Amino acid sequence: MPSYDSLFNAFVTLLVTIDPPGLAPLFLALTRGMNSSQRRQVGLRGSIIGFFILALFAVVGAGILSVLGITLPAFRVAGGLLLFFIAFEMVFEKMVFEKRNDRKEKTADTAITRDHIHNIAAFPLAIPLIAGPGAISATVLLSGSYPTVAGQAALLAIILVAVALTWAVFLLAEPVDRVLGQTGRSILTRLLGVILAALAVQFVADGIKALIAA
Repeated sequence: MPSYDSLFNAFVTLLVTIDPPGLAPLFLALTRGMNSSQRRQVGLRGSIIGFFILALFAVVGAGILSVLGITLPAFRVAGGLLLFFIAFEMVFEKMVFEKRNDRKEKTADTAITRDHIHNIAAFPLAIPLIAGPGAISATVLLSGSYPTVAGQAALLAIILVAVALTWAVFLLAEPVDRVLGQTGRSILTRLLGVILAALAVQFVADGIKALIAA
């Protein structure tokens, strides 16, 4: 069974890459004009779909890498660099992150006009907002650290808790957004970005160490 510290690091990595506080205003924009019941349905459906996407990569992610001939250490380095780039965007929000949010909001608006309201939960809420490139990369990286059945079960439980917290944020999106405000969201995003940057560097360091050893 993985250690408590290892499980906690995995939980923090997933939670930071999903970034529930950052998704709250986007969720409100996606569900603009809906009543509370419709918002709850969209949030729940999107969270369930997002969980299954991440769970799929947790279970078969390492197998996909093997089929493609990509070693886990190499993916650790590549995934760590990707996570570091996301962390950079989060920390330097004014320079880059607002553009990233603008892209997400434009994607959301396009989906609203083109698809039926019930499809919003699948796209863009579940993917790419909940199960985005960062969260998927983190999940595949973590799956390689838990090769046993017990480890895989623990990882799935961590994904479930992280997505459940995201759903809880969706349920509380309006009051949370009012309490945090622009300043609070900015501070929280930067703090999470610094934590993610440290985790990303650790992934890269572990990957390089494994590549040298091989």
